Amino acid sequence: MGEYLLAFASRLSLEARQDKAGNVVIVKPASKGRENVPTLVLQAHQDMVCEKTPESTHDFLHDPIPYVIEDGWMIAKETTLGADDGIGVAACLALLESNEPMGRLECLFTISEETSMDGAEALEKGFFSGKTLINLDSEDEGQFFIGCAGGMDTVATFKYMTEPLQRGSKILKISVSGGLGGHSGDEINKERANAVQQLVRFLYTELQYDWQLLSIDGGGRPNAIARDAEAIIAVPEDEADDMIGDVEAFQKILSNEFRLGDPGITISCAGAQCSLEPVGEEYTVRIISALYACPHGVAAMSLDIPGLVETSTNLASIHMEKGKTIKVVTSQRSSVDSALHAIAQRVEAALLLGGADVTHGTGYPGWKPNLDSAILRTCVASYKKLFGTDPEVKAIHAGLECGLFLEKFPGLDMISIGPTLRGVHAPGEKLEIASLERFVKHIDDVVKNL
Repeated sequence: MGEYLLAFASRLSLEARQDKAGNVVIVKPASKGRENVPTLVLQAHQDMVCEKTPESTHDFLHDPIPYVIEDGWMIAKETTLGADDGIGVAACLALLESNEPMGRLECLFTISEETSMDGAEALEKGFFSGKTLINLDSEDEGQFFIGCAGGMDTVATFKYMTEPLQRGSKILKISVSGGLGGHSGDEINKERANAVQQLVRFLYTELQYDWQLLSIDGGGRPNAIARDAEAIIAVPEDEADDMIGDVEAFQKILSNEFRLGDPGITISCAGAQCSLEPVGEEYTVRIISALYACPHGVAAMSLDIPGLVETSTNLASIHMEKGKTIKVVTSQRSSVDSALHAIAQRVEAALLLGGADVTHGTGYPGWKPNLDSAILRTCVASYKKLFGTDPEVKAIHAGLECGLFLEKFPGLDMISIGPTLRGVHAPGEKLEIASLERFVKHIDDVVKNL
C-alpha cells in the first residue's frame, strides 16, 4: 500500500513522504488564489480486516475482492469488502487528482489501524502540519462523530499437561457457526452470538460428564465478534449419543435466545478424527471454567450520551499453539479511561483464576468530544446547505485514531465522517451507494469552500 501511494503521488508530481512505520502523507499545494486557506488534513488508514467464510478459498494476499451490486449496496458475499477504510483512501486519492480549486491538502494514510494503531502511535512531530483534520473512517452517512472510545487488548496463555486417551472413546467435533459476527465496537450491543463464548458455555455444562478435550479453536481478529468456534472431544462410546442429544438440546436454547439478534447461529456435532493427546482433566476444568467466567459484551452504557455504549469487552478468539499452550485474546473498549482499565482487570481476574498468564497491550486513548469545534460547524453548515437537514452529531464506541492524534498534536481540531457501511469486519460487509454519493458531495463542498 505504501509503495502504491508513493507511486500515485509521483505520477501527479505531488510531494510525498513515508515514515519508518509505513505511514504516508501526500501534500497537494493550494490552488491559485487559495493560498491563504488553512491547510486541511484528510486521514484514512491503509489496512483492512481480512475475514472470510469457512468455505471461501479467497487468498487476501493475491486475489482481488469479489463483490456484487445488489439493491443499492456494494457487497462482498464471502469476504470482508475493505470499504473500512478503502473508501476513505479512495476519497483522498480522488481529491488529490481533482483539478477543482481548493486550499492546501495533506492526505495522511496510516498503517495498522485495525490491529494496534501502531501507525498513529508512531507518528512523529511535524509529519503533517495542518491544524484541522477530517478522519474518513466512520460508517454512518449523516452522522458526524466527535468522540470515540479508547481500547486495549488482553491476552491470556494457558499452559497444560496432557493425559492418555481413554480406551473405547469416540471422537466428536462440536461446532458453533453461522453467527453474524461483526465489529466489536459497533455491534457489541446488538445481542449477537459470540461463537467462542457459546461453545465454552456448552462445554461448561458438560464438565460433570466423562469426556476429554483434544482441541479447541475459534474466533479471529481482536476487534471482531467471533462467528465460528469448534472443539474436538473424546467421549466414551456408550455416552456419544447422550452428548449428541445435549448438543441438539443446546441448539434449541440458542435458537430461542438469539431468534432476533442472531437467528443463524447453530451448534452441531459430528464424528471426527484427531491425533492430539487430550488436555489433562484438571486443566480442562480450569480453562473452560475461566473462559465461561470471562465477561463478554456491554459492561456499561453512557449516562452522558443516551444510547452510547460506554464500556464493553469482546472474547475474541481462542487457539491452541505449540508447546501445549492455549492462547485467548480479548479486546476492551471504553470512553472512560478508568473504566477501560477496570474491565481489563476484570477479564484478567477471571483468566488468572484459571491459571493463565495474562498480559495487556499498551492500548490507545479515547477522544473527548469538542462541541465548540470549528470544523464541526463548517461540516454541519455544508451538510444542511446541501441536503436541507441537520446531521446527527455523536460519539462512537468503536476506536478511531483521533485520540492518538490529539495526544500527539494537542489542539488539533477534528471530526470523523464517512458513507454508510454495514457488517464491517465480517463477510458480507457492504457499502450503501446512495450514501456514498452524498458523502462525495459533502466532502467536495467542505474541501472546496473551506
